Amino acid sequence: MWIMVLGDMVIFGAYFIIFMIHRAMNPQLFIASQQHLNITVGVVNTIVLLTSSWFIARSVLAVRAGEHRRAIRLTYYGGAFGALFIAVKAYEWATELMAGYTMSTNEFFTFYYMLTGVHLFHVTLGLIILGVVVRELRNPRKRRLSMVESGAIYWHLIDLLWIAIFALLYVLR
Repeated sequence: MWIMVLGDMVIFGAYFIIFMIHRAMNPQLFIASQQHLNITVGVVNTIVLLTSSWFIARSVLAVRAGEHRRAIRLTYYGGAFGALFIAVKAYEWATELMAGYTMSTNEFFTFYYMLTGVHLFHVTLGLIILGVVVRELRNPRKRRLSMVESGAIYWHLIDLLWIAIFALLYVLR
């Protein structure tokens, strides 16, 4: 899992550097385009994803304490907030698309959809991983702390990436 996490961090790091280079070459376009994003939606999604990670962290603690039913419930809550993140992002994308902002609008929106789209893929993969964690926790013969911790590590990576994306797309002026 650590190799996968480090690989993702390198890839996203490259995306972020490329974004910053392009932003530096045309700051007015990026700042003007950024004004069309709804920062409140971005903040809501950040809170939703951080809440999800809080549930996953609590799930790891529950497993360590031998409270497997509680860990399952907390993992479900974490996954539900992950699904809510996807729903909020879908709403945001629909709003932007209805306003006429597509990947071909300009360079900023190309980056916006690419970065958030690749992140959404990772959130979806993370939800699958959380499903595997729940499956493991339900089977007393397969309950492995390492599996739960690996799932949590990946889920927290998703948070870390989102915080960087949020900063670059919504906050950085």
